Amino acid sequence: MLKVTRQTDPVLAGLLDEELSRQEHNIEMIASESTAPLAVMELTGSVFTNKTLEGYPGNRFQAGSEVADKVERLAVERAMDLFHAEHANIQTYSGSTANYSVYASILKPGDKVLSMRLDQGGHLTHGSPANWVSRFYHFDFYAMDPETELIDYDKLEEKAKEFQPKLIVAGASSYSRLIDYKRIGEIAQEVGAYFMVDMAHVAGLVAAEVIPSPIPYADFVSSSTTKTFCSARSGMVFCKEKYAKMLDKGTFPGAIGSIQLHTMAAKCWSFRYAKTEEFRATMQQVVKNAQCLAEELTKYGFRIVSGGTDNHLLVADLRSKHINGRDFQNALDSVGITVNKNMIPFDPEKPSVTSGVRIGTTAVTQRHLKEPEMKRIAAIMNRVAEAPSDEANLAACRKDAQELIAAFPLYPAGSFDD
Repeated sequence: MLKVTRQTDPVLAGLLDEELSRQEHNIEMIASESTAPLAVMELTGSVFTNKTLEGYPGNRFQAGSEVADKVERLAVERAMDLFHAEHANIQTYSGSTANYSVYASILKPGDKVLSMRLDQGGHLTHGSPANWVSRFYHFDFYAMDPETELIDYDKLEEKAKEFQPKLIVAGASSYSRLIDYKRIGEIAQEVGAYFMVDMAHVAGLVAAEVIPSPIPYADFVSSSTTKTFCSARSGMVFCKEKYAKMLDKGTFPGAIGSIQLHTMAAKCWSFRYAKTEEFRATMQQVVKNAQCLAEELTKYGFRIVSGGTDNHLLVADLRSKHINGRDFQNALDSVGITVNKNMIPFDPEKPSVTSGVRIGTTAVTQRHLKEPEMKRIAAIMNRVAEAPSDEANLAACRKDAQELIAAFPLYPAGSFDD
């Protein structure tokens, strides 16, 4: 796969070999990561990389679009069929630009947006002061119930009636429970707001019908196409038919320029693959693995935020283990298990430290790990938490982690032979 690169830039080829080795020998548990199928990697490196196009099928700004038009039409058709959507736009480059496309479609500077607090599961593009959208739109936030650590829908409704937003945003990057899309949709209707769901993290679970879909209840649904969808690094947006022209205009020229045909081709393949029983079985196991891991960590004395999970991720409160998220993340990384530090609801620590970690099961499930392996991983995590500075302990944990993952190849043998 790197034949030409090895000849022309062996230093760079060596770095790719290094990364492949890291992934092969690592237990990947960052909730936003998954493993791209070989077909996706083939297509993202295909001749469609060469073609520049702007606009939509049948109305391009450049000539030579005949084949590209066929690809985009096929991809849109497959996306709408897979997600049972009235309209789909697949031109966005990522989950973030998917959100920007929706904002560009319906918002004007100064408009009010109600979204989930970042420290309780929201996303940077949902109004974080660190993101540019906070300088253009007026954001306010709803939160969890401090006792249940679930979205407080009654308080959300109160806030919506008081704040009178033009848009209500649901969806999260570190919320482990199902979201009541119907309830939020009704609240949005009551206050005259648009309702958008960012399903970037759970799109694969939705596609496989493992968890409920937001599409029947939301005006707009945005998503990335990695994470549980396990495809190219890109994005997609769905909407009601009555908003189709608004979304298309908000996407191009509102939020992006030329399209990325190579990732569009990869997404087209993935929309077909996501309808297979193989993909559905994988997504079902993703949830089973997350729930098993949460149960096992609880047995070891970790506190799991909200008491468990309904999707692909869980957030562990580490205070009972007397270690912060940053240190636990680094200690696990040293033994070959990758997670990320993450704030817990009402976290007393600052974002660069955190009291918790976010753990996901998509990538390991793709490698066919199941409940027995989740129990072994939980045991290793507990040993690391108990003695994160003990080199002998870390060495033993590293050996166990290596032995575990070695039995589950990242890709079939020979996939990267030149």
